[in-house]
Amino acid sequence: MAEGALRGKSMKQVATDVVDGYTSINPIFLKKFDKDMLKDLFEHLNKAMTATRNLPVTFHDQVAMRDKNMKLQRLHNSIIILRNVAREKRIPL
Repeated sequence: MAEGALRGKSMKQVATDVVDGYTSINPIFLKKFDKDMLKDLFEHLNKAMTATRNLPVTFHDQVAMRDKNMKLQRLHNSIIILRNVAREKRIPL
């Protein structure tokens, strides 16, 4: 695969797609990733998690709160799957 890119997308864009729900991370999706790509994606997913947590949401705006929680859930699930795939391939993150 191209170095640090997936079908012309950077790992930052892949992480953004995960946040927005356009891409889902699963072991089959990660099968073609090499060590550096997994580490880069892990880094960008963590940055996206931090950025999403820092989004200001009022407690009265339930739609915005639900949207933020869905984004955090997608990121958390993706990070867990990525960690498990890296552990199986014996790649330290």
